[in-house]
This record gives sequence, C-alpha cells and structure tokens, in this order.
Amino acid sequence: MCSTASCEIRDLLDRLADKWSLLVVEFLGTGERRFGELHREIDEISQRMLTLTLRHLERDGLVRRTVHPVVPPRVDYELTPLGHSRVALLVLGKDR
Repeated sequence: MCSTASCEIRDLLDRLADKWSLLVVEFLGTGERRFGELHREIDEISQRMLTLTLRHLERDGLVRRTVHPVVPPRVDYELTPLGHSRVALLVLGKDR
C-alpha cells in the first residue's frame, strides 16, 4: 500500500510519463498558450504529437481547451485547477 502523497505522485507520473506531456504541462504552468505558441516553444514536437498530447491531457482533466468563435479559429490551452495541483505535486516531489 502507498501513502496518500506517494499514491498521488505515482498517479501523476502515470499521466505524465512521456516527455511531451511534461514539456506541455511545464509551458502551460506559466500561463495560457495557443497551439502555435506551444508548437514553436517545443522545438522537436510534431503537430500530430502535440495534438495527441493535448487531447490526452484534456481527457485526463489536466488541460482546458477553449475555442473562440473567430475567423480564423483561435484555440487556447491552459492548465485546469487539477493540472495546477498536479504540477505542484511534481515540483514538491523534485525537492525531496
């Protein structure tokens, strides 16, 4: 059995096990970003992999996707409160 804190950290690591998820969460931890901004900031990620990563994080409730009804379409991504709390756990886990 694991303690509550270690279970939460293990759950977080399961969700963020790949490098792309960690990078996306790191950039979104500093504020809202558009898809193109994320794609430029994460040099080596393909558009397809960024899309899949964002969908995965959104499905898990860590990222919120907001579509603005403008032409051309504008989509913003930001961490949810759950995402922010998980990032805080990850940062605390690094200090131990």
